[in-house]
Amino acid sequence: MSTPQTVVIAGAGLAGAKAAETLREEGYDGRIVLLGAERRPPYERPPLSKEYLRGEAGLEKVFVHDEDFYDEHAIELRLGETVESIDTAGSAVVLAGRERVPYDRLLLATGARPRRLAVPGAELDGVCELRTLGHSDALRERLRAGGRVAIVGGGWIGCEVAASARSMGLEVTLVEPLDLPLQRTLGPQLGAFYRDLHAEHGVRMLLGRGVAAFEGRPGGAIDAVRTGDGARVECDVAVVGVGVVPRDEIAGRSGICTADGILVDEYLETSAHNVFAAGDVARAHHPLLERSLRVEHWAGALHQGPAAARNMLGARVAYDRLPYFFSDQYDIGMEYTGHAAEWDDVVIRGDIAAREFIAFWLRQGRVRAAMNVNVWDMAPDIQALIGAAAPVERDRLADPSVALGDLLPAGVREV
Repeated sequence: MSTPQTVVIAGAGLAGAKAAETLREEGYDGRIVLLGAERRPPYERPPLSKEYLRGEAGLEKVFVHDEDFYDEHAIELRLGETVESIDTAGSAVVLAGRERVPYDRLLLATGARPRRLAVPGAELDGVCELRTLGHSDALRERLRAGGRVAIVGGGWIGCEVAASARSMGLEVTLVEPLDLPLQRTLGPQLGAFYRDLHAEHGVRMLLGRGVAAFEGRPGGAIDAVRTGDGARVECDVAVVGVGVVPRDEIAGRSGICTADGILVDEYLETSAHNVFAAGDVARAHHPLLERSLRVEHWAGALHQGPAAARNMLGARVAYDRLPYFFSDQYDIGMEYTGHAAEWDDVVIRGDIAAREFIAFWLRQGRVRAAMNVNVWDMAPDIQALIGAAAPVERDRLADPSVALGDLLPAGVREV
């Protein structure tokens, strides 16, 4: 593979910014064009529902690099620029203003957008979403005004915003159509753990109820959420967190294969020659897990961007890092490693009542994923257990006196 003269990165989020940084670290001295639809420099999303939302951290917490980084590294950061189409035959992206930007390698890091609820009143003032820095800024001002907050959706964003709003002293109601928050990811036992955590902090939990409508007062501002069973949740602001949709339309229109994300191989290359994808938009084949995954978390963007950059330069190194994410809610911190789409057993090591434990999701006796809660420095051993893909003894896995490293097959010491 020849060294590219021009690398274009469509998407100035974490994945795109880290890819550009890595290209320079690897000694690439050609042209780098980093295109971002927003008018803010690249930033990280986790603080937007936590300390930045609460006003406990400033922009220095969210920006990926300081303001001089891009000029100092000869990275053409072009903000407020939207890619309209990709001419794969002519190796160029076409911007919304019809300008053509040629490339030798292209990275698509276009991310995802919030999923919308198609119910009456969804456009009322005060019905908010949380994805961008601007969303977090606007929501913080509303929360600072006090009052009542309705959270629609009991996933990670909904739970984190609920915790932040309660810590700011607001009255919070969480509405979730499933029986428990985080049920799809964690299952009933750990979903109940988070239900109880929020209830103990004063969040009103309306579970097993969908949203039928948002209702407003004269002037077009929200004053209530109406659930499917007719309950009326009065509120001054509603935050909708019901998942995201990958921004893969441009790739699809350009003939690049998509399926709930842009399909890439283990090297993060798409079906189009010299076009790669990374971050929330990429559905990558994972060689260890032997399946295609689209990971909508910070760590995916953090690590896939650099991996794609190296492969654009000819490294041909498979991306096999295990999925990872974290969440902080109240005084509970957790880290989740691996991927358990299905499981037949959950093993708890530690004291779930004391809120210091590790949960393991097993399939046919093999650890597929684990979540350490207020227990730290466990990632290497957890990664090794998952990577070994070998059966473990359930009783020893649950026993805190047995080191996790001792459960590994003979000869396996690290990932």
